[in-house]
Amino acid sequence: MANRLKTRILDGEFVTAAWVHFGSPDVAEAMVAAGWDVIVIDGEHGIGDVEQWIAIARAVENAGADVILRVPHGQPWLINRVIDRGIRSIIVPRVNTAAQAREIADACRYPPHGNRGYAAAITRSSSFGTRPDYGLVEAHEEVFLMVQCEHFEAVDNIAEMASVKGVDGIFIGPNDLAGSVDRIERLDSPDVVRLLERIEKECRHQGRLLATITGPGRGYGELRALGYGLAVGDSDVGALMRATRSGLEDRDAALGLDSAEIKVTGY
Repeated sequence: MANRLKTRILDGEFVTAAWVHFGSPDVAEAMVAAGWDVIVIDGEHGIGDVEQWIAIARAVENAGADVILRVPHGQPWLINRVIDRGIRSIIVPRVNTAAQAREIADACRYPPHGNRGYAAAITRSSSFGTRPDYGLVEAHEEVFLMVQCEHFEAVDNIAEMASVKGVDGIFIGPNDLAGSVDRIERLDSPDVVRLLERIEKECRHQGRLLATITGPGRGYGELRALGYGLAVGDSDVGALMRATRSGLEDRDAALGLDSAEIKVTGY
């Protein structure tokens, strides 16, 4: 069973996605119904644990979309766990060296391709053993792995990281990258721009997938023009806050009041 999302991106399609932070399968399903065809579950900064992530993934996939999970860290035991539970597209944050990237890639694939723990006969990833070719043929091809470059040390090692077998792409975390050189929330700083350009140049040189979030001056159109294959933009938190603020503005306009004049009272 091919990984549809991996095929789309590696075939050169520019793919856009939205974040899910609230940990709600219903919210994720609603976002698919609204039109998002790729949902990124944020296991690093969002709400939830492995089983909650799987419940969201089920809701997204049953609604007809594809799902990516950003795990909170790159420990092999966690990567083994989420792949066994059926997650096939993964972002791993805070990867700074080729050795880290290699350990993560190896945890995604069975021997001889890596050292993922073998239990293909019973895992959700193999449809509970009903896919006879999963363990020997299909498993290592299905996983779509992106490692996250978000520190100046990773930029210094980007050539080696991007060349690690089993790593399909580099996902740039621009805010943490800026923070690593004392420029957090200053993404237009020349220091940050130079770091981004170094990553982009090396990934283009190697023909390696580039992925990131949208931001000021780096919207979907700009990122596509720069050669990115995946851009993650909107989020459930952002959508709720925008809608809530809009509702408050409508309320205040109808009442002729400033929002500061309206007090929230409890029981």
